[in-house]
Amino acid sequence: MDFDIVMQELEALGKERTKKIYISNGAQEPLFGVATGAMKPMSKKIKKNQPLAEQLYATGNYDAMYFAGVIADPAAMTEADFDRWIDAAYFYMLSDYVVAVTLAETDIAQEVADKWIASGEELRMSAGWSCYCWLLGSRPDAEFEGSKIAKMLEMVKDTIHDSPERTKYAMNNFIYTVATSYSPLHDLAVQTAQAVGPVEVGQDKGKSKYLNASGNIQKAIDRGQLGFKRKHVRC
Repeated sequence: MDFDIVMQELEALGKERTKKIYISNGAQEPLFGVATGAMKPMSKKIKKNQPLAEQLYATGNYDAMYFAGVIADPAAMTEADFDRWIDAAYFYMLSDYVVAVTLAETDIAQEVADKWIASGEELRMSAGWSCYCWLLGSRPDAEFEGSKIAKMLEMVKDTIHDSPERTKYAMNNFIYTVATSYSPLHDLAVQTAQAVGPVEVGQDKGKSKYLNASGNIQKAIDRGQLGFKRKHVRC
């Protein structure tokens, strides 16, 4: 499948209702409104194709950018490629669910995510924390340094309430993921969640909502989900 055919297929799969949902979450034109599940048949035919993924990502079309992440070959991407992708990721569904997910399938994931977390830029930080969530939720515990993850929990505890809005979501999810997916620091993550307490995030139209890692961790414990690891990061 070449670029033009993929773009035509994506346009044909678009639904107005899905498009409105994406826009309400921060997506901007151009986009078609393609449900992620509807992309699967096409992704099975194409498999991995990095040159095509680059063409699609460069369009600025949300659906094409998402599909680029599905067919990307993470092993073929360098740190400079990921920096370019995060520069173009203009809202969290791209930064956290396309770029961070793709990065999580590489050997340079922690190194790049660490730089993004230290950047001070909202979506880079969000992608960095999200990448760790994808990593911890899919890779064996032995791949991580416990002392490093413990320091990251401390950083979250000290800075989450003053962090940018999208970064708060990713940091809150990091506490939850350590508690549920990284067994060596389950207890420390539970303590961190309690110390952090509810995290206020601003909403459009001036309303606030509160994130609560403690409550979500307890739900996971009740469901018997401790030690959860997913087989695949990307769909």
